[in-house]
Amino acid sequence: MTADSVGVRRIGQIHVNVKDLARAVVFYRDVLGLRFLFEVPNMAFFECGGVRLMLGVAERPEFDHPSSILYYDVAEIGASSEVLKSRGVTFESEPHKVADLGDRDLWLGFFRDPESNVVALMSEVAKAAGV
Repeated sequence: MTADSVGVRRIGQIHVNVKDLARAVVFYRDVLGLRFLFEVPNMAFFECGGVRLMLGVAERPEFDHPSSILYYDVAEIGASSEVLKSRGVTFESEPHKVADLGDRDLWLGFFRDPESNVVALMSEVAKAAGV
């Protein structure tokens, strides 16, 4: 690390605000299938591809706001969205192509968690493979 560098290496943890922790745990564990790590009062933690996801009840009013949009990368967005639909998820925006990246296309699909946070699936799909 140099004197003018902060030394950030990666995102270590993302916090998602929730009001009903038990309900949110069920969604992220059982519907999305993230690996549950541990729970402490007012917080639950999951592992997601090397990034820890923390669900937490806001400690103060100024922290009580919707989360940023989290984009979960999946290999096959069509199949993944069908699994989520079978688990009761309603997509606000079905998976669709949003960008041509040359040899592949970027696809996104949006839905909400039980706390009304917008969540997305994303996939870079090889042009020869399709969805």
